[in-house]
Amino acid sequence: MAHITDETLRGMTRELIEENPEVDITAFRREQFDRGLAVVHYPEGLGGLGLNPKAQGVVNDELRTHSRFYNDLAINPIGIGMGMPTVLTHASDDLKKRLLRPCFTGEEIWCQLFSEPSAGSDVAGLSTRAEQDGEEWVINGQKVWTSVAHRSRWGMLVARTDPDAPKHRGLTYFVMDMHAPGIEIRPLYQITGVAEFNEVFMTDVRIPDTHRLGERGNGWSVAITTLMNERVALGGGVVPRGSGAISFLLDTWKNHQPDPHSPRHRVLRDRVADLWIKAECLRLTNMRARANATVGTPGPEGSVGKLFSAELNKAITECSVDLLGSEGMLHEPGYPLSRSDESIGSTQLTTNFLRSRANSIEGGTSEIMRNILSERVLGLPKGPEVDKNMPWKDIPR
Repeated sequence: MAHITDETLRGMTRELIEENPEVDITAFRREQFDRGLAVVHYPEGLGGLGLNPKAQGVVNDELRTHSRFYNDLAINPIGIGMGMPTVLTHASDDLKKRLLRPCFTGEEIWCQLFSEPSAGSDVAGLSTRAEQDGEEWVINGQKVWTSVAHRSRWGMLVARTDPDAPKHRGLTYFVMDMHAPGIEIRPLYQITGVAEFNEVFMTDVRIPDTHRLGERGNGWSVAITTLMNERVALGGGVVPRGSGAISFLLDTWKNHQPDPHSPRHRVLRDRVADLWIKAECLRLTNMRARANATVGTPGPEGSVGKLFSAELNKAITECSVDLLGSEGMLHEPGYPLSRSDESIGSTQLTTNFLRSRANSIEGGTSEIMRNILSERVLGLPKGPEVDKNMPWKDIPR
């Protein structure tokens, strides 16, 4: 691992900023990647400098100071948070060079093709088939709840290649071109009126074997890399104190607090204070996790941030709506159906409230997060797995 002092890293970041004062986000991030300041613990030539992951905080702090920090979750949420770590860990050198840079810049959006109508929380039970035909694989099946599929160039696909093997051992992982013939994408409109999610139908879609990540039948291990990074990406962000969802709640309190002499004021004041404390605890926990970060796939501890942030965000938006009183029962009329992502980060409180209902489902349900923490962190007994060693084709469905 390279040794570069924090001061040197700050200087490198300042040079990046000073030498690219007028360029747009894409051009700036291209340059950031080429200088190794995109993900500093990645190898040189692949967006990094071979440093400890916590050194990224030095770069990001300097970028924030000069207003050149761009939120990865807004640019390419699935690609940067999940796709890049998976490609770095499991792809060939040629594929790394082809995919990593445009993923970081946001020029090529990514999606995750895991969940199916009959395989949501039990991802290993999926039925989408991949059959080898020479140097290609032929894909047939359906995926669901696929965020930003309609905007994506690449999809992280797990498919079944051996139905005679137990469900966890008969899967293979691919990077699929979302523009390939045979792919149909249909919107799934949410309660907000926005279709972030999609159904994806694959009919005789061909993927070159060079786009397979890991060995045939080892797709579950590759998928774990994606899932562990997903939980960190969704719940492990470090933000300035008082920012994010809690800032919307504080603004609402200032503008809509009840009569200071009423019992309702005292009750809601205590709820707001409690939620601010919890938001700060989450922020400090994520800071500690970043300081202790090491190179490699995150462990099950990442489920802590995902679980806590999902439940906290729901509680914050509920409190915001309660502060509005009867006004909180109203939502903008019309519900225009849209394929954009305009509901994410919306300042409209009722939209945030409606959108937050998905937080405890997307990226792994809160129930699954609790199972992971109980079994893999606390060491509690696992639940019954009657189909663990049964061939997938023999599992009742």
